[in-house]
Amino acid sequence: MTTNDSPVALITGGGSGIGAAVARQLLDAGHRVTVTGRGERRLRDFADGLGRPEGLLTVAGDAADHADVRQAVDRTLKAYGRLDTVVANAGFATHDTVADGDPSGWAEMVLTNVLGPALLIRSSIDALKVTRGRIVLVGSVAGFVHGPGNLYGATKWAVTGLAENTRRQVTEFGVGVTLVAPGRVETPFWDGYGSLPPGHLLTAGQIADSVVWAIRQPAGVDVNTVVVRPVGQPV
Repeated sequence: MTTNDSPVALITGGGSGIGAAVARQLLDAGHRVTVTGRGERRLRDFADGLGRPEGLLTVAGDAADHADVRQAVDRTLKAYGRLDTVVANAGFATHDTVADGDPSGWAEMVLTNVLGPALLIRSSIDALKVTRGRIVLVGSVAGFVHGPGNLYGATKWAVTGLAENTRRQVTEFGVGVTLVAPGRVETPFWDGYGSLPPGHLLTAGQIADSVVWAIRQPAGVDVNTVVVRPVGQPV
């Protein structure tokens, strides 16, 4: 177990997109980072691309499986001796609607997007109480704006509610909670859609800027909700 006092973050779904961008920025800032994801190859490629730095731990697992999430937290504590931040980033969209979509993919989406963050909170809260750390939930503008038949949006409305409900409970423990809600971002999120949406898109790095800014707030400062849209996105 290391005796290094540098802060430690655990990021779910961190092998690509926003999660990977957050991991890179935190590593550059001197944090030690655990990244989880279901694809071992993607995690391996991510670590290889960074040169396998000493402060990076990758843990394969399902963000919607309690045992997997608990294992990721336990391995982080064993490797680094502390946990200061968790970032619930894992999530995806089926890109269909409740009136004409394919229900076969809905259960996995709801479990990953809604149960996953709750499991991360439950599994990490004891360690975060010790460090008076921070929970970051990656939501979406779709969690504030209704879209016709948008079940993905409904899962992000749930994340919006989970953030505030969690804050009201854990603030007495000295733990902060931040919801970062991106608008349209150029990430693998759109792979299942078939093409990128029209107009200007943010980059994963620009969303990571907001996540890391919230994480690095001074002690006693709790930034709760950050909505980040590209200029030109009207809703």
